[in-house]
Amino acid sequence: MNFTINKKKIGDNYPTYFIADISANHDGSLSRAKKLIRLCAKAGANAAKFQHFKAETIVSDFGFKKIGKLSHQNKWKKSVFQVYQEASINPNWTNELKKTCKKYKIDFFSTPYDLSYVDKLNKHVKAYKIGSGDINWFEMIKRIGKKNKPVFLATGASQINEVKKAFNILYKINKKICLMQCNTNYTGEKNNFNFLNLNVLKTYKKIFNNKIILGLSDHTYGHTSVLGAVALGARVIEKHFTDDNSRTGPDHRFSMNPSDWEDMVLETRNLEKSLGDGKKKIELNEKKSEIIQRRAIRASKFIKKGEIINSQKIIFLRPCPKNAIPPSKIKTLINKKAKKDILNGDIITLKSIS
Repeated sequence: MNFTINKKKIGDNYPTYFIADISANHDGSLSRAKKLIRLCAKAGANAAKFQHFKAETIVSDFGFKKIGKLSHQNKWKKSVFQVYQEASINPNWTNELKKTCKKYKIDFFSTPYDLSYVDKLNKHVKAYKIGSGDINWFEMIKRIGKKNKPVFLATGASQINEVKKAFNILYKINKKICLMQCNTNYTGEKNNFNFLNLNVLKTYKKIFNNKIILGLSDHTYGHTSVLGAVALGARVIEKHFTDDNSRTGPDHRFSMNPSDWEDMVLETRNLEKSLGDGKKKIELNEKKSEIIQRRAIRASKFIKKGEIINSQKIIFLRPCPKNAIPPSKIKTLINKKAKKDILNGDIITLKSIS
């Protein structure tokens, strides 16, 4: 399974595709948003992703005031509604963000959290992301699916039956799907590694087989989780991106900075090289090691021409040149006659026995 975004192939046999989620880290500034695009491109991102929403169509001011602030929102000084208001993107930025991504040769797309934004974004994006929180908003899934563009579907804080339901709805109308394991927790706490459950990727592979590309949408520190996910088959990675983790804002603390991002990409590329094709064989760089590490059948004493070779006259020692007899083929020479003198320590070859 693979699909293409701006002529870039994404799938099992291609390099991992890195999505830098700028999210709210623009801090209400278009110039900052453009700066972050430039920085993430330089650090090795393949795409810069944004989130298009209006506070009034994503959160209920009344609802959050009634239940109070939970989880990572506990640390917010402003109301939940105010934070979302300030984090929202001015829709007039969209074309400028797209042009900036093109300038730095990375892809631009977004997560629309408003049905109207799905339509408004369509002429600007080559792909869509569906956030974990909308996995049971089937109207949104259908609206995005019908645009017939690649869809990154995050599955944080959901049950497997919910994932199956969302997938089935989307797959009926759109086959270009990346299913992303996600742990929806934005606290940035180190014990969140206990809840990543990367092995869900194996479950997805088993259930959905070749119908999907595997991905990870991650909110933990560093890139340990990324390397684990890629080793398990993920070929799309999404992480939040900022230029300064000390800035005030809902997403800066757990985001990757340019230096961390560059390290993550480099280590992932090394891992990709390490994974190989899965076919067990003697690798090219092992050819000489095969000779010096393996044992050959050698004479443990001087053997005269005409002598019968038995187990008391041989020993298994390194190295094992190509014309040597390995220990596994000992039966080919026991009780055979030496056709010539064999020096103590020398290999015994098929040509030297009869």
